[in-house]
Amino acid sequence: MNLAELTPAEGAIKKRKRAGRGHAAGRGKTCGRGHKGMGARAGSKQYVGFEGGQMPLQRRVPKRGFHNRFRKEYRVVNLGDIAALEGVDEVGPELLRSTGLVKGRGPIKVLGQGEISRAVTITAHAFSKSAGEKIAGAGGSTEVLK
Repeated sequence: MNLAELTPAEGAIKKRKRAGRGHAAGRGKTCGRGHKGMGARAGSKQYVGFEGGQMPLQRRVPKRGFHNRFRKEYRVVNLGDIAALEGVDEVGPELLRSTGLVKGRGPIKVLGQGEISRAVTITAHAFSKSAGEKIAGAGGSTEVLK
């Protein structure tokens, strides 16, 4: 085998549809655009929620309550998961992300579910009240990041 004999796998390459090349080609006359209407016009694009002029669902559904645009979304990790990390005395955001306990970006909050029995220094953006008490009870300390 040499470089000239390499070919793509069967069915990997599909011939493109050539519009406006006659009836036999399967895309003659209207070229797959139908008859008149917005979709038949050049440069026509409809936004995602467009429903043909009918009032879109997003606007029909009643809106209720208050949505705080400035709400902080925390990535949470439980104390029991941190206790499962063996041989670690200092736990920070980098370690939590590298071990997969926290996914994605954003501030991290430690919650008090689970038990911890050894002294650990934990650095995070926020701690629940119960988590802070359990860490202090085990002889550890908490550091709050800004």
